[in-house]
Order: sequence, then structure tokens, then C-alpha cells
Amino acid sequence: MEIGTSDFEKKEEEPPSNLVFKINPYLRKLAGVSAAVKRQFFPSAEENEVCDFSSEDPLDEDKNILVKGLVQKYPRRVLLELTMSCAAYCRFCTRRRMVSDIKKGQLEKKDIENVVDYLKKHEDINEVIISGGDPLMAQDILVYALEKLSKLKQLTILRVHTRVPVSNPRLVGKKVLDAFARIKKQAFYLSIHCEHPDEITKEVTLAISKIRKTGAVLLSQTVFLKGVNDSVETLKNLFTRLVELGIRPYYIYRCDPVKGAEHFLVPFEREIQIMTDLKKEVSGLAYPMYVIDAPGGSGKVPVGLNFWKGEKRAFWDYEGKRIEVVGP
Repeated sequence: MEIGTSDFEKKEEEPPSNLVFKINPYLRKLAGVSAAVKRQFFPSAEENEVCDFSSEDPLDEDKNILVKGLVQKYPRRVLLELTMSCAAYCRFCTRRRMVSDIKKGQLEKKDIENVVDYLKKHEDINEVIISGGDPLMAQDILVYALEKLSKLKQLTILRVHTRVPVSNPRLVGKKVLDAFARIKKQAFYLSIHCEHPDEITKEVTLAISKIRKTGAVLLSQTVFLKGVNDSVETLKNLFTRLVELGIRPYYIYRCDPVKGAEHFLVPFEREIQIMTDLKKEVSGLAYPMYVIDAPGGSGKVPVGLNFWKGEKRAFWDYEGKRIEVVGP
């Protein structure tokens, strides 16, 4: 099943930035009762207030493309960008330079075959992360990719990163659930992008329950967002609820300094204090790793908390390069 534009509502006027505004009826209704959800998906004039320190591609992903759709920044694992379509476009998206360009970003079967051929020639690669955009927005090609990749003996880990279970849970249907359940030879992880407790509705809970029954191991990823989740209580509620649903909080990121999304950046020292206080409030199972995705794509570097004293606004990436934290 490919998801067409008829499934969504689009705003008639142009948004105040280069990222298209797209919302679906489910999220529009939720945004009507949740300011946190509305801030994530509805454009604002703040998107035009760009800063000197921001970049369109802060992680240098475009420089690490191997074949169409395939990116490698780290040893032994690759990122497969299956589509640039999403159920709705997050206004803080790292790939806002690319998403919404559906025709350019959509992979075809021949592209998957090229990816498979590349992997066969590089047997050191044992893990594929399928992302986008959102791979659950291109379900036919996702199922095809999973079938092809699951037959490669060198692959021991498959991951799918998606926001669909919380941004449009009705799209979690039989086709993808059956495809997930057929993966037996590899460890299969599904990482769900979730930012705020308001996103965990009855519909979302049902979708997550269906995914769990496929045998997938569920993880979550969250981004620190000013005016959305920059409080201990909000994150405590979010991560506690996720664990209760069988989802292990994996990462919480400092928001990438993307042009047009700078207004989402939380003051760095505040983030550190929030994560320090949160550590006292939740179990280790409900506490994600707090990281900065280092500029240039060299790795996700854990951030030191206030249990330790020392310099906080600079760190060293995996290549030993000293990097200063940008933004507030």
C-alpha cells in the first residue's frame, strides 16, 4: 500500500519556510486539544528566523551517500532512506531540506536491488536501519526491502525508524505487521519517534500492541524541543508511559541546528539540568541516553550531567575533534 495525498489535509497558503505543511485528520484533531502537538506540526513565523550557526545538513548526510537511498556514516551499519514522505511533517525535522520531495525521495524496486548488490560486496556491514521520511508511508517498497534484506546472511540486525504509530496509527495495518512477523533470522527493532505524552492516545496504544505481537523489539527516540517537552515532569510522564507499553526509551537528542528549526533549541544548560533531575525520578529502564549528534556526522556523543563537574559547552567527537555546542 502506497499512501496517497488523498489521505491528508494540506494547507492552502504557503508555509513560512521551505518545508511543506502537511497534516492528517487524526493529528489535526489531536492538535486541537494539545498545544504541544500543535507546536510540532503547524508552521510558525519563527521558521524564518534563521541563525548563523545553523545548517541545512548539519550531520553531513549528503556527503555519505553510497548508492541512491543508502547512507553510511559509521562502521558496519548503513541507513536506508526509503522515502521522503511522512504522515505529517515535523517542523524540527533534520532532513527538512529533503522531506516532502516525494518523487525524488521515493525508492523503487530497482533501487533496493542496487542496495542489496552493494551490501553483498561489503560483507562487513551487518546492520541496516530503514528510515526516511517515514518508511511506513511507502509500505509496498518497505515490505519488498525487508524481504530482500532478510535473506542476506551477513545481516544480523534490521531496524525500522518510524513516527507513523503516533502520527497516524491507522496506517499500522496487516501488510506491515505481517512483514515484521516474517523476520526470523535477524534481530528486528522498531524505533518509534515520540515527543510528548499527549501523543500516546488509545489509537496509538492499540497500534503499539499490534506491533509488539509481531515479535519486534520496540525502542523510542525523542528530541528536546522548546515549548514542547523541556520539563522534567513532561519527560517523566512520557518515558514512564512508553516503558509501560513495552517500549524502551533509547535516545533523547539535543535538537539539531537545522535552518528553520532554531526556535526549538532548548538552552543547553537547561537540558543538562532536566536530564540530571530526571535521573533521580525514573528507573534505568525508563531513562534514555542523552546525546548530541556531532556536526559532520561523526557520531552521537553522550552528554555529561551535573553529577560531574567540568566544561559542558564543548566536547570531543569520535575523531578526537573538539566541538563547541552551538545555540542557546
